[in-house]
Amino acid sequence: MTDYPALSLVPKSDIELKAKDFKSDQEVRWCPGCGDYSILSNVQGFLPELGLAKENVVFISGIGCSSRFPYYMNTFGMHSIHGRAPAISTGLAVSRPDLSIWVVTGDGDALSIGGNHLIHALRRNVNLKILMFNNRIYGLTKGQYSPTSEQGKVTKSTPEGSLDYAFNPVSLALGAEATFVARTIDSDRKHMTEVLRRAAAHEGAALVEIYQNCNIFNDGAWEPLKDNDTRDDVMMRLEDGEPIRFGRDGEKGIIRTPEGHIQVAEVAKVGEDALIRHDSHAKDPGLAFALSRLSNPRTLENTPIGVFRDIDRPSYDRLARQQIEDVIEKKGRGDLQSLINGNDTWNVN
Repeated sequence: MTDYPALSLVPKSDIELKAKDFKSDQEVRWCPGCGDYSILSNVQGFLPELGLAKENVVFISGIGCSSRFPYYMNTFGMHSIHGRAPAISTGLAVSRPDLSIWVVTGDGDALSIGGNHLIHALRRNVNLKILMFNNRIYGLTKGQYSPTSEQGKVTKSTPEGSLDYAFNPVSLALGAEATFVARTIDSDRKHMTEVLRRAAAHEGAALVEIYQNCNIFNDGAWEPLKDNDTRDDVMMRLEDGEPIRFGRDGEKGIIRTPEGHIQVAEVAKVGEDALIRHDSHAKDPGLAFALSRLSNPRTLENTPIGVFRDIDRPSYDRLARQQIEDVIEKKGRGDLQSLINGNDTWNVN
């Protein structure tokens, strides 16, 4: 049984809930074949494990295809403002420790107009679970390039190919000192569920990047990681305590060079003892960051999935509540009316 310390203050449900209890009565209106359907199904199927009352679960989104998510969840929720879901969720998390709060966003919503809000929610370690659907395109506005689109991407807004260097969401989150960072894929139900379990158990900000297919405007963006004939050769699964190796027969692995860098090597040449063992709980994010830089953004070779980092640090909302309690203990409760009637007032004619 998974322990969920992040939910210690959230009331439990009096009845046993099932996936159907988290499905709303709204028609799901994504394009047929969209990867969002599998993510929605996974989340609805996983939530009953938490044992929480639906009334104590909240989904907040920004703008984009992914941000229709709250409509389809039979919980409280809010379809908010473009890029501002982390900011709105921060206020809710600080004021309502009795809620389990989930942010649903996309690569455009989170990393373009919402980039500033995202990095500060992560560095503050607000107790939020942020699900970032990454399809490397703007889907809702019909196919413009996004902050995660690869260089040279031809779209309606870049007919000669994008000149931008793409954001790496995992690298960005690790650089912001996020305490939990993970990556999974929309079509891998088992892997996604395990990542969601670990994110839910984590106290503090958890960013989960989900590779999601937009079959209308960017179909096949992650195909090498999904195709049975190629995925084992290009994708490595990070498992704590295990050597980092991949390939159809596990013939490739990650080693550290004499210069201190990491690189892919043939296990037969270097031996298994030379392989790095994954440790998401390492306080130093250096290895996690290096792993996040391995993937080739064009071919997707050497792409890690799994939990990159999972460390303990007091959450922002817990620290804020403790600070308020300490002030009350030392100085007593304040008087709002006295503050309003205080010396620092002025008249507006």
